[in-house]
Amino acid sequence: MPSVRKIPLYARMVMGLFLSLPIGEMQAGAEFAADSIVFYYGDRPAVDRLSRFDLAVVEPDTGFSPPKEGETRTRWFAYVSVGEVSRSREYYKAIPASWIAGYNKEWRSDVIDQTAEGWPEFMTERIIAPLWKRGYTGFFLDTLDSYQLVARDALDRRDSQAGLIAVIRAIRQRFPTARLILNRGFELLPATHEHVYAVAFESLFKGWSEARGQYVDVPEDDRKWLLDRVDEVKRQYGLPVIAIDYCPSAQYQCLKETVERIRALDMIPYVGDGRLQQVNDALLD
Repeated sequence: MPSVRKIPLYARMVMGLFLSLPIGEMQAGAEFAADSIVFYYGDRPAVDRLSRFDLAVVEPDTGFSPPKEGETRTRWFAYVSVGEVSRSREYYKAIPASWIAGYNKEWRSDVIDQTAEGWPEFMTERIIAPLWKRGYTGFFLDTLDSYQLVARDALDRRDSQAGLIAVIRAIRQRFPTARLILNRGFELLPATHEHVYAVAFESLFKGWSEARGQYVDVPEDDRKWLLDRVDEVKRQYGLPVIAIDYCPSAQYQCLKETVERIRALDMIPYVGDGRLQQVNDALLD
């Protein structure tokens, strides 16, 4: 491995993208006003049911396009995986093989090399732009920590983080009014918090193991680490925080109690089934 690495082009572009954004368009989190959120990745989004929530995150590959702005009070977000790509995605075959850095066996998806210089443009033009055209103005950016699966050392992690920062800034450069919710990505916030609408994370009290196909209780040490990150997000950046937990859909008491525990910590809760195929109305009680 070489002892000196060239700084990739995308990393050199990051500061230019940052400086080119108007100040008024950079404070993405300043306009946040929501008390409820729903995550629904099923194939039959019901507008009347989902629009009872302030924010709704849906899987756009179902073909669902959100109502026009003003038709409902809800702000609609498209699920977008940044760190990984499923082979079922329409754009998968357009991704060069050299951009595939590994494979996530648990979720059966390919890990993207975030240092690929064409990735930020691909993300904005091939993934985000078509969704924007369909009416999505918000995006839930997932798998932001998947680079950890393939990083060999601290330099790999640093370069991958720079690539993710470039992606986030490229989206906001191309679509200045886009609202971005990050799933984790805590280490990216020092360089991207101006572009972030809210920060989310999963599994504070109750989690889901895709590998085992079962619900799990979150260990205390893991919860403490997450709560420390939440404190940093609120204290340093003033961003809203969304906690996503998981309970069996038939266990109403688990759903209700977990929602209440999250709310007591001054976070916006969503508690759903493991694969988010159903809507938990307990949040609206």
